[in-house]
Amino acid sequence: MSLTGSLAVLLCDVVVAPTFVHLPRLSTSIDGENGVDKSIFHYRRPRILSCSTLAGHGRASLAVSPLGRRKNGGSSAMRGCAAISSGGSASLWQVSGRDFVVVNLYRFVCVDNPEEEVAKHLAFLTDLDIHGRIYLNEQGINAQYSGPLADARSYFKWLREDDRFSDILIQISPALSRHAFPKLKVQFKPLVQVDGGIAHLPLLDPSMRATPLVPSEWKERVEGLSRSCDASSGSMESDCIILDLRNAGYEWDIGHFRGARRPEVDCFRSTSFGLSETEINDSDPLADVDKEKTDVLMYCTGGIRCDVYSTILRQKGFKNLYTLRGGVSHYLENEGPVEWVGNLFVFDSRLSLPPSAYNPKSATQTCDPQHAFKKEKFAKCYLCSSVVQVLRHRNCANLDCNLLFLCCPECVSSFRGCCCSTCMLAPRLRPILPGHQRYKKWHLYRDMKIQPS
Repeated sequence: MSLTGSLAVLLCDVVVAPTFVHLPRLSTSIDGENGVDKSIFHYRRPRILSCSTLAGHGRASLAVSPLGRRKNGGSSAMRGCAAISSGGSASLWQVSGRDFVVVNLYRFVCVDNPEEEVAKHLAFLTDLDIHGRIYLNEQGINAQYSGPLADARSYFKWLREDDRFSDILIQISPALSRHAFPKLKVQFKPLVQVDGGIAHLPLLDPSMRATPLVPSEWKERVEGLSRSCDASSGSMESDCIILDLRNAGYEWDIGHFRGARRPEVDCFRSTSFGLSETEINDSDPLADVDKEKTDVLMYCTGGIRCDVYSTILRQKGFKNLYTLRGGVSHYLENEGPVEWVGNLFVFDSRLSLPPSAYNPKSATQTCDPQHAFKKEKFAKCYLCSSVVQVLRHRNCANLDCNLLFLCCPECVSSFRGCCCSTCMLAPRLRPILPGHQRYKKWHLYRDMKIQPS
């Protein structure tokens, strides 16, 4: 069974030697005491040695031993876990500490000495097989990293031992093939890139950020908007707007919430929704809304971009601001693809994940094809505008272009992996990759000069 299925398994009372721990659900999200989820991993780095079922009671008895830290994937591993079915029976799914996962987390909190914090994190990570981006500054932490399950767990458990991060939301998803990032970077830098920077924003003041909606609340709001959608025009009610704060070309185009308008921005850092000086601006959905009465529902991949941008809108006078807590990834895990169309773009080597990667049950749920494909840009080949069957981008073969775009197999072949006829004539063309493989780092091709064949 896959790691995805393993992470979504349901557990009831788990007997752990030498103590008893109650886990209502083994979830790919982990939250603190004030959140909606409990930690799926035990404090003393457990290792599951054996697994048995108490027949008819829907309970699993797990023998656990402390798990040590090792570097290269770690031979100290979690050996298995029990999946409890509705009928009370259990099946054994193998999940090893050497299986790779991707972890996402962020938290806004005062960090007095961020450079010292960077050094401390680097020291702890030295013995772990972790790749990714971990940014720290005076306003908190933002991290996306991959590694063997045992090592990935060791780091966020260590992080949560710090009172400042004890209730941080941890999101876990399966890595498709070992590391999703080329190397580890732990840096003192802004948590998010926005034009003008974020150092001056009141990110540490919760009242200045939008009100977070848990996935069930978000689903209720979006379903309500869909029901109120005018059948003839397809427009949502005017006193509520769903705002997609991701990038247009490669995020919205492979997946989005129903009713969310395609953002006319190529990069989040240049987003200017609600900042228009004039009330008439076709590219700004917030240009002419009533700031006192309009509910603005914002979403992004993991939540941090919405938290940052909501403080900007709050300063501009918007009163009713709401964000999807934990972002789309947290929503798909908890609610499946309800009101969601397509896949989720992720900023690592995987590029695109279907809803089933977060919630295996959602593999049987499908979106409304009439809604999905009537959109002008959704799931369309960049070159011929035909509907693509695989929602995953590729980079232009022209090393000096490197555009990320959707492309059908026919155009991949006809344009030799390029995004246009001009790029086909470029002096530095990389070979066409079969299927949806990714190019290696650009510097490996930097000195190549391959003429088109």
